[in-house]
Amino acid sequence: MSENVIRKKSFTFAVRVVNLYKLLSSDRKEFIMSKQFLRSETSIAANIREGLNAQSKPDFIHKFSISQKECDETIYWLELLKETNYISEKEFLSINNDATEMLKIIRSIIMTSKKIHNS
Repeated sequence: MSENVIRKKSFTFAVRVVNLYKLLSSDRKEFIMSKQFLRSETSIAANIREGLNAQSKPDFIHKFSISQKECDETIYWLELLKETNYISEKEFLSINNDATEMLKIIRSIIMTSKKIHNS
């Protein structure tokens, strides 16, 4: 899977999260967890962008590793928002599926890049 796919997916996911954040903060009056959720998710796409412009393969791997950590943190905040009833099961499943798919893609890119770099 090419990095352009992850760039598009991460940006599209960021837009979804920004829209969910707006709903959580304005309609559901949840400010703390939703802000953390927003920060961790938007960091995914930002670090992917930085990684795609990396000056070296180790820099690329480093930026994607940060994205991986942020994606896992995003999933944590999603789980917490669901368990505290700020988002419904349906809302959770929809966005969690995207987050999980993105995490798998990022991990695959990192593993492939490490193999190529270490060859």
